[in-house]
Amino acid sequence: MPNRQQISELKTTLIQRREIILNNINGSRDNIDQLKEQEIKDDLDYAEVISDSFTEGMIANHQLAELKQIEEAIKKIDDGSYGTCSMCSVTIPLGRLKAKPFAKYCTQCREVFEKEEAKKN
Repeated sequence: MPNRQQISELKTTLIQRREIILNNINGSRDNIDQLKEQEIKDDLDYAEVISDSFTEGMIANHQLAELKQIEEAIKKIDDGSYGTCSMCSVTIPLGRLKAKPFAKYCTQCREVFEKEEAKKN
């Protein structure tokens, strides 16, 4: 189980990552707005704007999902349940939390979760 100082360091990492993501999402939105304002002269321009807008949107959506996980991890730190696997309730190893501070599952449960998600798709 991570000690208080380690959890505090992980929370700082989460907060810093949250700020980066918020800045990236705002930047993506600005880029999409700029793309919408571009003058479209032909079908090639239109295809490029649509493709670029789609890419920016996909990046923003991915980062929104990560942001949600970060917010959940910060809440768990605040309520004292951080670092416990949401599936089996064992302590998530510190090394895993350092690699992915918003991890919800231990390594074994993550593998089970991913296999189940793959079956759904």
